[in-house]
Amino acid sequence: MKFKRRLFALISLTFLMLAPLAARAQPVPEDFWLELRRDNEGAVQTWLLRGVDSNAAHPQYGPAIVYAARERSWKSLRMLAQLTGTRVDAPNPLGETALMLAALHGELNAVKLLIARGAEVNREGWTPLHYAASGGHVEIVRYLLEQSAYIDAQSPNRTTPLMMAARQQHTSTVKLLVEEGADPTPRNDAGLDAAAYMQRLGETDTAAWLRDRATEYARRYGTLERPRTIESIEAEKQRSARPPQPILPGVRN
Repeated sequence: MKFKRRLFALISLTFLMLAPLAARAQPVPEDFWLELRRDNEGAVQTWLLRGVDSNAAHPQYGPAIVYAARERSWKSLRMLAQLTGTRVDAPNPLGETALMLAALHGELNAVKLLIARGAEVNREGWTPLHYAASGGHVEIVRYLLEQSAYIDAQSPNRTTPLMMAARQQHTSTVKLLVEEGADPTPRNDAGLDAAAYMQRLGETDTAAWLRDRATEYARRYGTLERPRTIESIEAEKQRSARPPQPILPGVRN
């Protein structure tokens, strides 16, 4: 009798251990994605209680939390982000995270929550700051910078957040980034800098302002290709300290 009870207990324990794995192995019902798209928080929670994994991935749009950000389902995103097992930084097939899409859509509360839950502000390639700048969301740009976002991050084609703001004609974001120290001198693989993007859009005043800032920036710090060093600064000081050489008669400048 004792042997039978022990065997039953062992079988029950094994079933409980394997049940979650079996649930995750099942295809995610289409209704789960439908309710997530509708931002029906209660229905999404019910599907999770039925065994749908909070890290379930849509075949086209990636992890549930990224899908929620894509569809602007902020209530569902908040619930998913607060679950202990949810991987908040899991990317979709395009390499986009929930934080990047929340920054693009201008949802500051979601941005703050995701960062609090461990989402990375800085990453290789395109960053949340690129996306916030592209959307022209000044408050999110400012918040990401407060969270130590790298202001001159370069995408795979060497585009910076400043270039993205200029490309989308977000003048206030352009000025904020420059005032916060963004480098206006680099060009991307298309050969364009921030001023060139603004010029293309007919923003001649802002383009001229950016060119002036780029000249000043290069004078102070050099450029990405030729940064100023301690040695070069010292050499400039020595040259400026030398007395001017007299011009001899008959010698042309």
